[in-house]
Amino acid sequence: MNKRIFHVLEFDKIISQLMEQAASSLGVEQARALLPSTDFDQVVKWQDETDEAFHILRLKGHIPLGGIVDIKPSVKRAAIGGMLNPQECLDIASTIYGGKQLKYFFDQLEDVEAPIMEELADQIVPLNELEREIKNCIDDHGHMMDGASDKLRGLRSKIRTNENRVRDKLDHITKSKSKMLSDAIITIRNDRYVLPVKQEYRSAVGGIVHDQSSSGATLFMEPQSVVEINNELQATKAEEKNEIERILRELSQRIADDEAFLMQNVDALSKLDFITARAKLSHQMKASRPTMNDHGMIKMKQARHPLIEPDEVVANDVELGEDFSAIVITGPNTGGKTVTLKMVGLCTLMAQSGLQVPALDGCQLAIFSNVFADIGDEQSIEQSLSTFSSHMTNIVDILGHFDSSSLLLFDELGAGTDPQEGAALAMSILDYVIEKGARVIATTHYPELKAYGYNREEVVNASVEFDVQTLKPTYRLLIGVPGRSNAFDISKRLGLSDQVIAKAKEQIGADSKSVENMIASLEDSRKKADADYEQAHNILEETAQLKRDLEKQWRQLEEQREAIYKKAEEKAEKAVAKAREEAETVVSELRNMKTETEWKEHEWIEAKKLLNEAQPDLSKKEKKKAPTIDEDKAKTLKPGDEVKLLTLDQKATVIEQTGKNEFQVQVGIMKMKAKRKDLLFVRRDEPKMEKPLATVRGAHYHVKPELDVRGERYEDALQQLEKYIDDALLAGYGKVSIIHGKGTGALRKGVRAFARKHSKIAGARDGGMNEGGLGVTVLELS
Repeated sequence: MNKRIFHVLEFDKIISQLMEQAASSLGVEQARALLPSTDFDQVVKWQDETDEAFHILRLKGHIPLGGIVDIKPSVKRAAIGGMLNPQECLDIASTIYGGKQLKYFFDQLEDVEAPIMEELADQIVPLNELEREIKNCIDDHGHMMDGASDKLRGLRSKIRTNENRVRDKLDHITKSKSKMLSDAIITIRNDRYVLPVKQEYRSAVGGIVHDQSSSGATLFMEPQSVVEINNELQATKAEEKNEIERILRELSQRIADDEAFLMQNVDALSKLDFITARAKLSHQMKASRPTMNDHGMIKMKQARHPLIEPDEVVANDVELGEDFSAIVITGPNTGGKTVTLKMVGLCTLMAQSGLQVPALDGCQLAIFSNVFADIGDEQSIEQSLSTFSSHMTNIVDILGHFDSSSLLLFDELGAGTDPQEGAALAMSILDYVIEKGARVIATTHYPELKAYGYNREEVVNASVEFDVQTLKPTYRLLIGVPGRSNAFDISKRLGLSDQVIAKAKEQIGADSKSVENMIASLEDSRKKADADYEQAHNILEETAQLKRDLEKQWRQLEEQREAIYKKAEEKAEKAVAKAREEAETVVSELRNMKTETEWKEHEWIEAKKLLNEAQPDLSKKEKKKAPTIDEDKAKTLKPGDEVKLLTLDQKATVIEQTGKNEFQVQVGIMKMKAKRKDLLFVRRDEPKMEKPLATVRGAHYHVKPELDVRGERYEDALQQLEKYIDDALLAGYGKVSIIHGKGTGALRKGVRAFARKHSKIAGARDGGMNEGGLGVTVLELS
């Protein structure tokens, strides 16, 4: 893609905004190097990455990227034997820690699907030992700590002791010879403790002169009594420096040993930071993901120029490449034609760079092999080119390099020369590029091009709206309506006399008048259609709201009816229970009053059964529809079937079949014969089937098709899982469910890892809506 287009469409400003969203210099460098791609699969992958990060930011609010530094130069220097300084080591430890935090964040991410970013996070190696070694030696300010080694601790202690000895001696001299000093302070020159001595007392104090004041009146002297201690102090400090260098060399070697892992971490962190920066820019622009295509179709709803302030920009709908391959936009200056042109081109470059575009959801953008633009007054004084020559130079270059998969943007095509020749040239250029199959958007002032779109199927007219009442453009793009000059209307509102305007109208031809009238009619029709659409949309919204309100009221009525029915059922059950209790009491008293000869035991049982059957079934459950007489005649009766004896209107039980159409039945305590036509089948007690046990080589395995490991420790859960899978395989199950819950996600990941390693597990997936969702993993056994 040509580099000039980035400057013309101000793509470099988008890159600058993207760089500001990066959390580290790693992301900044990736953003700076970003260029649009012409590879369809690559662009789709970039859009997938940005969309994943966008959803994570929307749901989680952030992606932790703190503490990450570009440590590649330091790691490379350590790998070739260089010694890193404490700050470089600390940056490496900070980056290791930042990588661990990011890895943990994605390990705990359960309610967002982000396979691309999770795969990148899995590449991060948590170098805990290296991080610990660096943190044990260097503090947060980049200073080597005393505990870095036993020798360093001893040397630091010796340094402090010698410093205290020097200070004590100098404090004594300061107090005893204060008159000889310019100031009663202890200072340092050449890393040695000295006193500010007056010039005239040099001999009285004695010692080594290290410096003097600018006036020469004060000498900074090291008294002889502290020279030896200072010497010892300097020697100890030299040892301290050597020990620090030794520790740094060891740390540098440890870093060199982990060079491959560190570089892998940096690469993953760099990509994650860059992806997150793209998503942050989308949130800032209130952008949405475009659906990419490779057949030159652009379809954007309420698209906005990304570099214009949100409270100033006007959103527009743009379509190109489906019903027509070229748009010719006409209208007044400062009406927004050029902004529309740049917006389409810039959104295309952004989409092909993996960035989301400021438009409503569902927008579609094409991947073009090249985007060309001739926009603005690019007159070159140095080259002595006129406006027309400058434009034509660019157009000639474009026509020499474009192809059928290019997007061409022409601003004021054919301007800067004789209007008649310019219009003819513009139409010829448009015909040429349209014939080659390219997608074109052009702006123009020429009235001849207003009729151009009506004569060619591949071209559509468009205009930017102008409010004659306010004499200001509305910046709204109207597809299908060419622009008109509005010169007479504007002049009249500005005060030009009607006589002059009428004379001017006489000067223009009939064709021009008819075209202007046609355009005015189209504008009126468009405005009326827009008003009708808005009214219809409002009515649809009101209807939808009314439907939602009615559904809500219906649900409330159903709930109330259910509550009333349940309350009545409970009340009826209590009444029946009370009646049974009272009846049983009465029967018990009667039984005590009668002898066994008068009351048979089976009579008491039958009476109690009839009492139980007297309880009404008030359940709301749907009753099974009783069979009709005709349907029942085809039913074969068997002993034990419950039937209804129609002649007595009583329930009975079939004992046996005594003839072709005759059965012996029992009604209460009575046995009698009845014809088949007098018996209505009620129900049959089906024998209960015992659940078969899985059998392997004569042994029975009582194995459920699911295992619940919620609340178990990680190791215990995996042990149970391993044994359970063995039992399930022996039982011959083809599929089992492992219930692990959502929680922190550790058990879920453990189950997935176990499934991948087990040779008898063919696959693993999350449970469906009716299987437990993300809290369950379903294993396919082979």
